[in-house]
Amino acid sequence: MSSALQDIRRILHLAAPVLVGQLAVVAFGVIDTVMAGRASATDLAAVGLGGSIYITIYISLMGVLQALAPIAGQLYGAGRTAEIGSEVRQAAWLGVALAVPGMLLLLFPGPLLTFAKAPPELVEKASHYLHIVAFGLPAALGFRIYMALNNALSRPIMVTVLQIAGLAMKVPLNAWFIHGGLGLAPMGGPGCALASTLISWTWCIAGLMILRTGAAYRPLALFAGWEWPSWSKIRPLLRLGVPMGLTYLIEITSFTLMSIFITRLGTETLAGHQIIANLSAVAYMMPLSLAIATSTLVAQSIGARDLAGARRLAWRGIRFGAGLALLTGALLWLLREPLLQAYAKDPTVVAKALPLMLFVAFYQAFDAVQVMTAFILRAYKIALIPTLIYAGSLWGVGLGSGYVMGFGLIDALPEWTRGAAGFWFGNSISLAVAGTLLVRYFMRVSKPA
Repeated sequence: MSSALQDIRRILHLAAPVLVGQLAVVAFGVIDTVMAGRASATDLAAVGLGGSIYITIYISLMGVLQALAPIAGQLYGAGRTAEIGSEVRQAAWLGVALAVPGMLLLLFPGPLLTFAKAPPELVEKASHYLHIVAFGLPAALGFRIYMALNNALSRPIMVTVLQIAGLAMKVPLNAWFIHGGLGLAPMGGPGCALASTLISWTWCIAGLMILRTGAAYRPLALFAGWEWPSWSKIRPLLRLGVPMGLTYLIEITSFTLMSIFITRLGTETLAGHQIIANLSAVAYMMPLSLAIATSTLVAQSIGARDLAGARRLAWRGIRFGAGLALLTGALLWLLREPLLQAYAKDPTVVAKALPLMLFVAFYQAFDAVQVMTAFILRAYKIALIPTLIYAGSLWGVGLGSGYVMGFGLIDALPEWTRGAAGFWFGNSISLAVAGTLLVRYFMRVSKPA
C-alpha cells in the first residue's frame, strides 16, 4: 500500500500540467474581459453575455464527450489498449453529431438574447460574437476528445503544450481584431470570438496530427481503419455521457442564468459580476485539475481491479483538494482590491464587484469538494445520481434562492442580500449542499463489500 505522500505526489504529477493548461484556457476569458473592458463597458458586457451563452452550449456538449475519459482510463488500467482506438473513433462520430445542434443555437441566438432582456446595444454585439464562435465549436469539441484521451492515458502534458501555444496567440490576435489594423476594421468585443475560433481550429488540427504521428499512440490503433458509427459502442458513451453533459449544463447554467438575471440590474452591475465570474473560474481550475488527475488514477485502479487502492486515492485527493481550496479562498480575500483593479479601470465597476469577493473566497472549499467527488464518481462510471444532486442543489437551492434574494422578493431579508450579492450568496449555499450530498453518496458507493 502506498503512503499518503506517495499518492499525493502521483496526483500532483498529473494535476500540475493539467492546471497549467486549464489556467491557459481560463486566461482566454480573463484576457477577453480585460481587453474588452478597456475598450468600453458595452464591449465588456457583450463579451460577458455572449461568452456565457457559448460556454453553456459548449460545456454541455463537451460533457457528453468527456465520457471517453473514464471508459478509456479503465481500459488502459486493465491493459486493453487495443480497444481504446475504437472508443475514440466512436467518440469522434458522436462529436460530429453534437456539433450540429450546437452551431444552430449559436447562429440563431435570438430567443436566448430576448430571454436575457439585454439592451439593444448589447444584442447586436453579443449576436456578432455568437455567430463567430459557432464556426469554432466543431474544432473545440474535437480538441476535447483529444484532451479526454490524453488524460485517460496519464499524458496531460501533450494537451498543455498546445494550450500554452494558443495562449501565446491570444493577446496579439485579440488586439488586432478588437482595435483593427493592417487593413482590418475594428471589431470591438466580437474580435475576441474570432481570435478564439482560429485558435480552436489550430488546436484541433495539431492534436489530430500528433495522434497520427506520435509513437506513443500506435498501440491504440486509432487509425487502423475506417469505422462507421456503431450504436452498440456509442450507447455506453451516451449512457455515461448524457448525465455528465446534463451535470455540466446544470452547473454552467447556474452561472449563465445568474448573468442573464443580473443583466436586468444594469450594464455596470453586469460588468462587475463578469469580473467576479472570471476570478471564480480561475480559482476553480486548481480543484478541477486535481479532480481530473485523481479521477484518472481512480479509473485506472478500477480497471486493474484494485478497488481498495481506488477508494484510498479518492479520499486522499478530496482532502488534499479541500485543504488547498481553503488557502485559495484566503488569498482571494486578502488580495481582493489589487485583483479587481487589474481587471477594470472604471471605479464604478470595481465598486460593484468588491462586495462579491466575499462569496468567492467563502465557497472555495465547498467547490473543491463537490468537483473532486463528482469526477471520482465518474471514474466509477456513475453519473446519474450526481446529476440529480446537482439539479436540486444548483438550480433549486442556488438559483432559486438567489433569484428570491437578488430581486428582493422577501422584504424581511437583509439589504445586503439584494442585487448581485443575493445571487452569489445563493450559489455559495448550493455548492455546500452539493458537496455534502456527493460525499455521502461516494461513501456509500465505495464502501468495501
